[in-house]
Amino acid sequence: MATDYDAPRKGAEDLDEDSIEELKTRRTATSSSSSVDEDEVEAAEGFELPGADLSGEELSVRVLPRQQDEFTCASCFLVKHRSQLHHGAAGGQLICNDCAA
Repeated sequence: MATDYDAPRKGAEDLDEDSIEELKTRRTATSSSSSVDEDEVEAAEGFELPGADLSGEELSVRVLPRQQDEFTCASCFLVKHRSQLHHGAAGGQLICNDCAA
């Protein structure tokens, strides 16, 4: 948006002269256009990402048991390395630094 710096500017008195009816009209015009009733789930069902059809794919993951230097966080239940253990955990529960923060 270009600004014409040579045009006369409104003074403080001119800014105060906006009528209350004009301000109410502006407020109702902006609030009525911003409220949209749309079901997010319904909108997401019709949206498909390119290459997102993974129905023919098979997932193969090798699962390892928890190692000696790992622990399971009592808050987020993720297996983490001992270096991420929060020191000063109350009640003897093993909590990671992320959950303790």
